[in-house]
Amino acid sequence: MFTRSALEAHSTDLRQFIGFRESTLANGQRVIDATNSSGLDFTLLPDRGMDIHTAHFNGLPLTWISQGSPFASDFAGSWLRLFNGGLLTTCGLLHAGAADVDPATGEKRDLHGRYTRLSAYEIAACTFWDGDSLVSELTCAVSENALFGEQLRLERTYRLVVGEPSVTILDRVENRGDQPTPFMILYHFNVGYPLVRAGARLISPAEKIEPRDDAARPGFDRWAEYDAPIPRYAEQVFFHTITPKDGMASVALVNADFGLRVDWDPTYSPYFTQWKNVRQGIYVSGLEPANCLPEGQAAAKANNRLVTLQPGEAHSFRNVLTILPDRQAVAAVEAELNAW
Repeated sequence: MFTRSALEAHSTDLRQFIGFRESTLANGQRVIDATNSSGLDFTLLPDRGMDIHTAHFNGLPLTWISQGSPFASDFAGSWLRLFNGGLLTTCGLLHAGAADVDPATGEKRDLHGRYTRLSAYEIAACTFWDGDSLVSELTCAVSENALFGEQLRLERTYRLVVGEPSVTILDRVENRGDQPTPFMILYHFNVGYPLVRAGARLISPAEKIEPRDDAARPGFDRWAEYDAPIPRYAEQVFFHTITPKDGMASVALVNADFGLRVDWDPTYSPYFTQWKNVRQGIYVSGLEPANCLPEGQAAAKANNRLVTLQPGEAHSFRNVLTILPDRQAVAAVEAELNAW
């Protein structure tokens, strides 16, 4: 259906089938809508780190969103009050995890860092043929920097292929400064109803799974299973150790009808965190590949886990989100990951 000969025979403007379209909301926030004729559609937020807000597959929402979102960036507000929800919230780049205080300088670091409040620039989009596949890419840069301080630059690419219900996210983070800089990045992929619901399951080929704390221990034997919404449910967090296969790590969150698979390159993202939150009204689960545990910079340093980028050093990240559109696709992925 989406061969080059077929598309070019039927249209002279390939934006009919795939691409990124920018607009501005009444409150001044920029949004970019993405589509690729696969049933997968999502909205990017250039003024919130070029993260993903709403996302749908064949009209069904894939993620949870916060009341009144998307919120404009506000460095005076807390991370929790500014949390949009959405399919992707990037955490970092200096700090990811609980709020803490730098023991040397006294600097206070908010939950999950500053990244989600930063604006993207150098935004460009292009559509091109890669063999017989029509591809559309959006690129941008996001910087976290301070005079006499850190000079980190993230370059992000979203890649879509026409007709494929999947999006690839490619990031490259470089230290452009002249001093070593702490570096934490966590990809907070947030899945909501009806994808995650009572009876949904997380399929993880982990060789080891650990509860984060005492709140998670009572639910450890049911880490993979999701229940109906529970009022005042206390979030549970689990850490998964996953051995890569063919250079990639994978998990899938599925229900009886469809699911979402997350694949990532673990070269610089050796950690995976499962955030399980079945609380009534804010029913959402996080699937979180990262170069760190969500423990904060001070704890990461104390535990000898803190990554440091040297001057001129860069790390690259690849995450792929793929819709499992039906029971057959779910069964195939379940068999694959269970045999991992």
